[in-house]
Amino acid sequence: MPVRPFRRQGILHLLTAQNLAVFRGERLVLKGVAFALGSGGMLLLRGENGAGKSTLLRAIAGLTPLAAGALLWDNSPALADRAAHAARIAWLGHLDAVKPALTVAEHVPLAALKPVGLERFAALPARFLSAGQKRRLAIARVAASGRPLWLLDEPTTGLDAASVDRFAALCMAHRAAGGMIIASTHTPLDLPDMEVLAL
Repeated sequence: MPVRPFRRQGILHLLTAQNLAVFRGERLVLKGVAFALGSGGMLLLRGENGAGKSTLLRAIAGLTPLAAGALLWDNSPALADRAAHAARIAWLGHLDAVKPALTVAEHVPLAALKPVGLERFAALPARFLSAGQKRRLAIARVAASGRPLWLLDEPTTGLDAASVDRFAALCMAHRAAGGMIIASTHTPLDLPDMEVLAL
């Protein structure tokens, strides 16, 4: 898969997966997975339910051990220093991890709410948000993290069309700043220079 590195703010990173294999329980779910993703790049994971998309994201995050292969960050073992690897990742899983007792603004900086259309709910306790609004708040938290690598598992679940457009704009801005994104989604996304990895 070709690497399309972009230079932004003097930053150039490269994430490389070499022949990854991952078990889920006793079953080998993934084997021979390989890709290279440069700064400004986006990799979309495609596959049926159970194909291993979430498992691969968890393995890249260091949450699930690799059975074989190597994951490299700038040509060095990415998982050798777990704390350093965690510090470069913003994670969005199936659960939004929204704390119901906190207000919307207590989850993220105020400036992060406008791009997801939640600024008018800043003072509202998060327990009153709809499922789609909670998902947008979780996306805002990822966008505000400042981390170079976004790992997103079904980020568009529960989003309406306008919210998917907002999400796409955030992805474009992150990539323009030199960030990288790996995402699984069943929602069609029309983003330029996006690679697809079929599992």
